Amino acid sequence: MIMRIEPDDLSRAEVQHLIAEHLADMHATSPAESVHALDPGALRADGVSFWTVWDGATLLGCGALKELGPYAGEIKTMRTRPEARGSGVAAHMLAFLIAESRRRGYRSISLETGTHDYFAAARRLYARHGFVACPPFGDYTNDPNSTYLTLST
Repeated sequence: MIMRIEPDDLSRAEVQHLIAEHLADMHATSPAESVHALDPGALRADGVSFWTVWDGATLLGCGALKELGPYAGEIKTMRTRPEARGSGVAAHMLAFLIAESRRRGYRSISLETGTHDYFAAARRLYARHGFVACPPFGDYTNDPNSTYLTLST
């Protein structure tokens, strides 16, 4: 598998389907007030950059980076298609987002993910890449369904 990451405008049907699947899973696994996933409109907003991962013409996953300020960013919408899970797609995208954060001059990147078992693999991935627990950041508040992680870049 040769993974290629490219900027994306969410105009392709397969990308729209992936985002819809992501949002459906987030709402199926967390109470509505604890779902912080971005919808397509929010992924197109100023200050949000969105990328997709491809193997040839096959969509493998996606990820986004939201600017929190001149020196901080937030990882959003990390998603791997079910049939590509376990093949390194998420690690590849995460390494890209960390490198992009450094390129932008961010001193830290943070993220919110769930506390339920469904999110265990994601939490392990972030821990392997050096993310550590932190208090809620940005507009987040204490929530038993959320865990907050950060990485100094």
